[in-house]
Parts: sequence; C-alpha cells; structure tokens
Amino acid sequence: MTWHLLMLNVTVKDGERALLTRNGQLVRVLAPGKHRLFDPLHELKAEVLDVVRSEFSADRYAVLKAARPDLAAELFEAVETKADEIAIVSLDGRPVHLMTPWQVRVYWKVATRIDVERIDVSADPKVSARHLTMIERNRSTVVMEAVVENHEAGLLYVEGRLVERLAPGRHAFWTVGRKIEVKRLDLRPQAVEITAQEMLTKDRIALRVTLTAFRRIVDPERTVATVPDVDAWLYRLVQFAIREAVAGRTLDEVLSAKAALDAELRDYVRARIAESGVEVTELGVKDVILPGEIRELVNKVVEAERVAKANLIRRQEETAATRSLLNTARLMEENPLLLRLKELESLERLVEKVGRIDLHAGNGEGLDALLTRLVRLKAPESA
Repeated sequence: MTWHLLMLNVTVKDGERALLTRNGQLVRVLAPGKHRLFDPLHELKAEVLDVVRSEFSADRYAVLKAARPDLAAELFEAVETKADEIAIVSLDGRPVHLMTPWQVRVYWKVATRIDVERIDVSADPKVSARHLTMIERNRSTVVMEAVVENHEAGLLYVEGRLVERLAPGRHAFWTVGRKIEVKRLDLRPQAVEITAQEMLTKDRIALRVTLTAFRRIVDPERTVATVPDVDAWLYRLVQFAIREAVAGRTLDEVLSAKAALDAELRDYVRARIAESGVEVTELGVKDVILPGEIRELVNKVVEAERVAKANLIRRQEETAATRSLLNTARLMEENPLLLRLKELESLERLVEKVGRIDLHAGNGEGLDALLTRLVRLKAPESA
C-alpha cells in the first residue's frame, strides 16, 4: 500500500483480500489485483489478509455483520456450537479445529471449502473411531482416552455410575458436561507379600512371621464396588488371620504343623474375601523368625534330637552285630567243622601280619607230623 500524489495504490495477490476502511469504517473489500484509489486526504487504509484456510476475528465479524450483513454472508462462514455439542471443522477436506460447546469461529470462505460436522454428545459419550481419527491432532480437554490391555478389565463410569465393562482395546469419550472415568483392573494372578508380623504364641513366646499370598480378581464390578484397595484389604485380612492362628498355638505347634496352619489361614481368608470378587489361589507361611535366645534354645533341642537319633541308630547297629555274633557262635557250637575253619581263618590272618614263623617239633617228630596235627579235624563223636 503506497500513496502517489492523490492516489492510494493497493496490490492484492491471489489468495488475499484487502479490507478498505475510511476513518475506521469499512468501505469495501478489495479482490486480487492492482487498485488505484483517490485519497487526497489520506483517509483510506487497506488491510491485506490471507484468506486461504484462514480464520477471521469473531469480534470483528460481529461488527462487520452488524454494519454490512450482506458482505459478512458473502465472505465469511461463522461456526457456533451449542450446549452439549461438538463441532469438527474441516478446511478443504482436512480436519483443522475441534470446537467445544459455546465456541465461535469465523472462516474466510472465498477461497476455501468449509465442512462442519456437528456431534450431539448429550446421549452417548463414546467417540467413534472415525471421529477419533479426525481429531487425532486436535485433541483437547473434551476427549478422554483409555487403552484396556488384554489382561485387564476396564470399567466405564459416567458421573460416578458404572455404565459398562469395556473390551480390550482403545476407547475414547467426550467429557463435555460430564465426568468420565475408566478404572482398569489387572486380572492376572498377583503376589502379595505380608512382611514380618510380630506376635505371641499360646505359650507367650514372641516371634515374627512372613507370609505370601497369590490373588486374582474374578469379578471386577464387585471388587470395585466393595474394596477400595484389593492388596491392602488382603494384607489386613491375612494379618488378622495369622495373629489369631498363632495366638491359639504353642511354638512347637507352629513349627511342626505348618501345613495345618496354612490350610486354616487359606480357609479364613477365602471365606471373607470371596464376597469382594477376589480369589485367593495360594496362601502360606514363608518364614518364622524367632528371637535370638529362643533360636539358640531351638537349635540346642534340634541338636540334642540329632544326637539321640544317632545314638539310637548306633545302638541298633551294635545290637544287630551282637545278634549276628550270637548266631555265628551257635552255628560253631553245633558244627565243629565250621569252628575249625574259623580257627584256620584266624590263623591265616595272624600269619599275614608275621614276617617269620619258627616251628618246633617235639618228641622226635618231623615237619610232616606237625602239619598233620595243625590241620587235623576233630571227627564228630559217635553217639
């Protein structure tokens, strides 16, 4: 925009329009081209604007519409949303703006195709897959998205009321005029560790017990309605159950009957947590931790039991050996031949340990007579 003598020169390119005003009042809109306007007092002003896929000020549009409604209708398209209404504005086929309720946007329509899709969100809060794709780059606070995994249950709440259980996948909801919440619950088995609990046994011995429980949610709707925190609730139940069970048992009963203790705990906890839609698959005592002095006493008792058992085994072996010797003696008594063989066996073992043997024969006997006496077998006496 330049002045030359008394003329105002304005050049408007393709895709542009120029708002020509005199003393702040709109005179007309200049189309693309070169314009020479008589302006001796320099009262004219030309504002060149881009009109391709462009917005126009809503406030200026309101003023223009009041002064020149014909011009406003020719050049602009105003999009206004109502309560409980969402609008998706597409310029030349491309979604550009997501409009929330009670919002106004004004677009130049002289060089742009404008499409407006209005969505009534008062009845159904779900966002369709097509709409979700259209507003992918134009998200705002009016859309809440949730992804439910295959191992999860998704519960949809609208204004605090359970509406439905969502299938695994991606879900989106309009939050206009309502509170939307999706609670996701993991349906896989979960381990809950119950840390060391200090308690007294029936015989007034202090000890600490750690436990492990495995639980899984089988009724998500009931679980959410009855239990604010599943793991905390299970922790308290197990804590109360183990205290009650240990208080009714002596230390020996706790240490020796662990299987019975585990079964009692499972029955107690399952009966009380089943109404919350939770299943306890396993529950048992992991460790029993005794005080130092009690642990030493228990170790001594265990050691004494081991020594006694070892002594018993040794005595049993000695008894068996003695019984075997007795049986052997009886056989030798009844069979002289067997006795003589035993003597020769002993003599053989003795000779193996002697380096030299001197044999003396008396009464003029020779070596043959001596050997004959050594190996002579006593004949059985005749009856």
